[in-house]
Amino acid sequence: MTAREVLAGTTGPAAAEKPVVGRGTQLLAHGGLILFSLLATLPTLLIIMNSFKDRLSIFSHPFALPTPSTFTLEGYQTVATSANFALFFLNSLTVTVGSLLLIVLTSSMAAFALSEYRFRLNTLTGLYLSIGIMVPIRLGTVGILNLMVDLHLVNTLWALILVYTAQGIPLAVFVLTSFMRGVPRDLKEAARIDGASEYRIYGLILPLVRPALGAVTAISMIPIWNDLWFPLILAPGEKTKTVVLGASAFLGQFVNDYNAVLAALTLAIVPVVLLYVIFSRQLVSGITGGALK
Repeated sequence: MTAREVLAGTTGPAAAEKPVVGRGTQLLAHGGLILFSLLATLPTLLIIMNSFKDRLSIFSHPFALPTPSTFTLEGYQTVATSANFALFFLNSLTVTVGSLLLIVLTSSMAAFALSEYRFRLNTLTGLYLSIGIMVPIRLGTVGILNLMVDLHLVNTLWALILVYTAQGIPLAVFVLTSFMRGVPRDLKEAARIDGASEYRIYGLILPLVRPALGAVTAISMIPIWNDLWFPLILAPGEKTKTVVLGASAFLGQFVNDYNAVLAALTLAIVPVVLLYVIFSRQLVSGITGGALK
């Protein structure tokens, strides 16, 4: 084979087709992802749009945007006068933020210990914590309820915070341990030589695993905000209702008032969507970093 034939084989029509096939595959993949995103977000967008429309327009033109003639805040007015959603939001925010702070703090300290120190039960402890990922916490609902009754924590937000903290720790420890093991040991040894304590070293490592902390926060946040099971069992009181429980009770009362129903669903959905958007970049960075490791 001559040099001209070699060059022709690398620059001819066959070679020129390869990038085209690659672009076609990428376009097909992106098209599939866009279609899936539209299918996933369309129900939420329809709920939000129709919550600002009158009842006749909801049924006659469900896919149309609100216009000056169809726009109404009747549903939100009903929600404001019939349910204390401000308190429900405050309860959900308190439970979610409190649980996330405890999850991040306890799981990061446990992950630091498992990744940094070698002791006899190191592997066994990691496996024991991993069981919490496979076994749903709802299987222990009766025992949890009895424990909260003995501790006099029923109808308090502390009951929900403690349960959600226990629920989120296993997965958080599993994710953070792999990231902390990827931190160069030379950095920690240099800090020890400089006289830094173990708590100081732990504080220095946290910024290095920030994507993992963001991923843990995003993964743990949505189940806590959307949970209905434990608020219904542990904190069903009017002063301790979360927004999901409050919205469920409201829907049962105003099941035929579609403006109010859509308004209540919008108020329950929008906050968690906004929080997820805020932490989505950290979630993607954490998942990508874990895959690369």
